[in-house]
Amino acid sequence: MGSATFTRRRFLQSGAAALGLATLEATPALGRAAEPSGRPARAAGTFLLGGDLPVRRMGFGAMRVTGPGIWGDPPDPAEARKLLRRAVDLGVNLMDTADAYGPEVSERLIWEALHPYPKDLVIATKGGLTRPTRERWDHDARPEHLRQACEASLRRLRLERIDLYQLHAPDPKVPLADSMGELGRLQREGKIRHVGVSNVSVDELRLARSIVKVVSVQNRYNIGDRRSEDVLGVCAADGIAFLPWAPLAGREREAKRSGSVEVLGQLARQRGITETQAALAWLLARSPVILPIPGTSSIAHLEENVAAAALRLTPEELKRIG
Repeated sequence: MGSATFTRRRFLQSGAAALGLATLEATPALGRAAEPSGRPARAAGTFLLGGDLPVRRMGFGAMRVTGPGIWGDPPDPAEARKLLRRAVDLGVNLMDTADAYGPEVSERLIWEALHPYPKDLVIATKGGLTRPTRERWDHDARPEHLRQACEASLRRLRLERIDLYQLHAPDPKVPLADSMGELGRLQREGKIRHVGVSNVSVDELRLARSIVKVVSVQNRYNIGDRRSEDVLGVCAADGIAFLPWAPLAGREREAKRSGSVEVLGQLARQRGITETQAALAWLLARSPVILPIPGTSSIAHLEENVAAAALRLTPEELKRIG
């Protein structure tokens, strides 16, 4: 999740080879992975985050377990905790959150629902945005704030070390090198295992990587908004995980010009699946470094999203979508 005020880069068209586009065989329909455990998220395959953390490519974004407007407690906290447990039951082992979600509510609910955590669960959280009111998402990536935010997340999540800590967004008032330098110090102190960045350009990613090893990027990316195509290309080339936020948005101006959303809808109807499932299948096929993190407050929608891990689009279908 990012602020609506973030500057987005011009959409750059690039070839499938540059993105590591997967060529996948057709399957007649969606369904659970053919595994004794019946955990359908496993059908999406696994990505080795940072070279040492295996995560399933179908993750879960825990932004919408909070109240309306990503503010306060959800209407039914018990149902939100049930949703988080259901995600794990379905085989999801990458859970993305942030201290700004609520604020603090999403992290707290994850602790309440899942602690003691499953051994293979990877919790990714973020710092660098603050929420003085429901309507505001303010930047604060000062080193002292990032340290306070990371340590507060450790306490809320009841963790000794955060597996993936991400800068929520570069702060226009703070040199990016200062922000990343502090994350590097927290990593050396053992409070962070891996460092990620979010809402960055290619140049910002390059600078961040010159200071600390960056294992993931979280930018807005979906079939209708591909303005981070150039960033995805860098991630694909260098084996960096790319976590698309707003992965299900589809009625964007760019898509209407290209017709991608319309074609996706046609394919979904032909397959007898939802456009959301088709969009997730497209993301999984787009590049092997993409780890979708769709979020929802509904268990039914969660199950529907995770079922998309088993869908394979044909090369012809991918070509039609564009």
